Amino acid sequence: MDKVLFKLEGLSMVVVAIYFYAYMDFSWIAFFLLLLVPDISKIGFLYGKRIGSMAYNLFHTYIVPMLLIIIGLAVHDAILMIGLIWVAHIGMDRVLGRLAVAG
Repeated sequence: MDKVLFKLEGLSMVVVAIYFYAYMDFSWIAFFLLLLVPDISKIGFLYGKRIGSMAYNLFHTYIVPMLLIIIGLAVHDAILMIGLIWVAHIGMDRVLGRLAVAG
């Protein structure tokens, strides 16, 4: 049941992020170019499982991208765009069954 909830949560986040991304009329080229950027956190595994897990989990929680969305609403559209892409990435990972890594 937990896996189903994570997948539904992920799907809802992807849909909401894409909806607002389209509503803001941001670049779809930028969307597809930046969608997988959070996966660079896997580089942390070169420094061991503990550091890799911490880096991966930091890049795959909604905390930072949601802060970017809030800041982007107040400051600049580019920050908002990055936050929405990041949320879509995390949601996509959860739909595909990729969850946080244990350290």
